[in-house]
Amino acid sequence: MESDNFSVRSRLSSLIHAFRGLRSLIKNEHNARIHLAAAVVAVTAGILFKISRAEWMLIIIVIGMVFLAELLNSSLEALADIVDPEWNEKIRKSKDFASAAVLISAIVSVIIGGLIFLPKLLDLT
Repeated sequence: MESDNFSVRSRLSSLIHAFRGLRSLIKNEHNARIHLAAAVVAVTAGILFKISRAEWMLIIIVIGMVFLAELLNSSLEALADIVDPEWNEKIRKSKDFASAAVLISAIVSVIIGGLIFLPKLLDLT
């Protein structure tokens, strides 16, 4: 098996494809837009409350985790729809599992956001 030589052009091409995927996710997936809005709110709150470096790390990790889960879920759904566009119980099960991964990541992010921001909000009163 021959190995490909590294080229800046191929790496840039890969980045272009990746950003196209992100753009497509935001444009075509309603839940991704909800996640994006939540991320903007979290980042804005982080700036306003001047959260610590450790809190920023947690916020960034959970934002990344939610988008990663959403991307994997959306890619699985798109591929499954190509494999069998008709109702298929096994594909439904796979889609449900992927959707559950997004749900779990979103729940974890809400819990972490609550642990970070609720005490700060309560201090305002």
